[in-house]
Amino acid sequence: MKKDNIYAKPIREVKPFQFDENVAKVFPDMISRSVPGYDLIISMLESITAKYVQPGSNCYDLGCSLGAATLSMMHGINQKDVRIIAVDNSYPMVKKCKSYLDLYHSPAEIDLICADIRTIKIENASMVVMNFTLQFIEPEKRAEIIQRIYAGLKPGGVLVLSEKISFVDDGKQALNDDLHLNFKKQQGYSNLEISQKRSSLENVLIRDDLFTHKNRIMAAGFQSFEMWFRCFNFVSMLAVK
Repeated sequence: MKKDNIYAKPIREVKPFQFDENVAKVFPDMISRSVPGYDLIISMLESITAKYVQPGSNCYDLGCSLGAATLSMMHGINQKDVRIIAVDNSYPMVKKCKSYLDLYHSPAEIDLICADIRTIKIENASMVVMNFTLQFIEPEKRAEIIQRIYAGLKPGGVLVLSEKISFVDDGKQALNDDLHLNFKKQQGYSNLEISQKRSSLENVLIRDDLFTHKNRIMAAGFQSFEMWFRCFNFVSMLAVK
């Protein structure tokens, strides 16, 4: 696993964050050192898959990056005739993802697609995963995506949505941001790296608070909503149709 040192040296002009070739090379290290609990979220997707995936249905990994969630779903499938559709709009990420997926013999057919998730039709789905993806979509387009996912899910189907969240209360916001900052320092990131990456993500990663997520999900028609994981300002939510 190549170490993330993209922001280790001073950058004269920090450009907006992109999932480009440089990020694809170091992404496993970057996300595990940036998102507390990421590895646990990924591993638990296997259990969620085993519970909710239905025979003869589709599973979607929207914003699949290098395929970690796809592989976890693959290991959890215990039903026949299941198809996994993994989608990402970054060609470097999809290319790297394919090299990882090719190492495994999957019990389910896996379609890896380089496309904008806003153009993907969701159909005959029993599970949809968006792992830290919605936060990169324009806020005004998020409700439509959730509604489209709901429409494409079978009854009893599940949406797993993981996001970095904001807080309505300023004190809670400051506390959780500070805890996250300390986490990144403990993972070996310098103040320079943290500052430059924060600048690159400004206006690229836009957070919602938990109430906004819940209201959007319930307004789409889901019958239940559960925050099943939280560590500082990172959460994973589970919604059942």
